[in-house]
Amino acid sequence: MATLHIEHAITDYRTWRAAFDRMASARENAGVRRHTVQQPVDDPDYIVVDLDFDTAADAAAFLAFLKANVWASRENAPALLGAPQARILRPAESR
Repeated sequence: MATLHIEHAITDYRTWRAAFDRMASARENAGVRRHTVQQPVDDPDYIVVDLDFDTAADAAAFLAFLKANVWASRENAPALLGAPQARILRPAESR
């Protein structure tokens, strides 16, 4: 299992969520097994997304897709503010 962890500022949650929902089939086709969307309790203009994949290679491929096709396009990422921070994580420990 691998998680693509993404954090970024947004201009408006509803606009961001609509764009996120439009990408549902792309996430499914890329092998996303589960996603979690969170926001800091003190910052409604910030988003944290975790996308779970079977492999780190699948997560890396989807990250490349996001960089080239989503984040680079104002039309595909209308609420994105600044550059997202993304990391691919692997489990180190679970209890």
